[in-house]
Amino acid sequence: MALSIIRFSPHIPKFPSSPHRLTNNNNNVITTIIRSSSSSSSNSSSSSSSSFDLRSYWTTLLTQVNSSLSSAVPVVFPDSIHLSMRHSLLSPAAKRAPPVLCIAAACDLLGSPLPAALPTACALEMVHSASLVHDDLPCMDASPLRRGRPSTHSLFGPALAVLAGDALFPLAFHHIISQTPASLVPPSALLAVISEISRAVGSTGMAAGQCLDLTTTSSSCSDDILEIVDKKFGEMAECSAACGGIIGGGTEEEVGRLRKYGRAVGVLYQLVDDVLMEEANGTTMRSNGSVVRAVGMERALEMVEELRETAKRELDEGFGDRYGDGLMPLYSFVDYAVERGFDAAATAAAVAAATSDGSTL
Repeated sequence: MALSIIRFSPHIPKFPSSPHRLTNNNNNVITTIIRSSSSSSSNSSSSSSSSFDLRSYWTTLLTQVNSSLSSAVPVVFPDSIHLSMRHSLLSPAAKRAPPVLCIAAACDLLGSPLPAALPTACALEMVHSASLVHDDLPCMDASPLRRGRPSTHSLFGPALAVLAGDALFPLAFHHIISQTPASLVPPSALLAVISEISRAVGSTGMAAGQCLDLTTTSSSCSDDILEIVDKKFGEMAECSAACGGIIGGGTEEEVGRLRKYGRAVGVLYQLVDDVLMEEANGTTMRSNGSVVRAVGMERALEMVEELRETAKRELDEGFGDRYGDGLMPLYSFVDYAVERGFDAAATAAAVAAATSDGSTL
């Protein structure tokens, strides 16, 4: 069942008298949230991941990913569709979580060289951007803004926005096939990656999540709201981690562990976003429903801790000490999803500004 990862334990963790605090971007405390993990393995991983400089790691990869994405979508005839594709794909505030997650699994964990993983990482960002373009359309979420600037349909019109999203999806698959060095990744792995992405964005994955979002009301039951979060956000993160595992030559068990880890992290990140937004102004990134309003703040915070423990447990049990420091980026993502030690969007914008040649569009 799709929601199994967030209904996995009858044990409800108890919060201590001195919990960690979750803050918004202005560093104002908006809610107390979770304790440190009770398991010794999670304690160990938390201690290790806290010493890892995730911001520097992220910044380095952003530069490489942004450069590759810009090269992948030149402005050629007809200009209008390529400009609209670039508007979405090259947004300065794009955090690039899917490609970073893929590269962390393929390269840092499993030892693949970056040229082997970068085409798939960029393809993941292409399908992610395409899904956002379509989600923002007037017939969907009707969002005038995306990542702090006009959404694609607001700037180019709904028709071009539809075409931009339609074009980004096949471009992703073409990019994987045409840009991945044959000497580094076997054809069977590329086929597996394409299959993985196709499943994740299809009618049982992210498209299903958007469909449910359109038909679910704010008064729908909590299971419906959780299903939307699971499909719209868990799927992309699961796919990203699994694709990294496949490109890195992971075993079936290792890819399975990465799949479960990614899904937990994807739902975790969005759940924390719901907590932050509910406390700040009661808004949500979805058309209908908030997990906090559906299950209550207390249960939402319990789920945050459960998901955090699940993600780290998959890494501990699947990889343990065998992979050493290669696990640190993936561990750090889990803690970042909860604690937000830096503003990823602001970091992305700073990187884009520092490396821009003035041709974002």
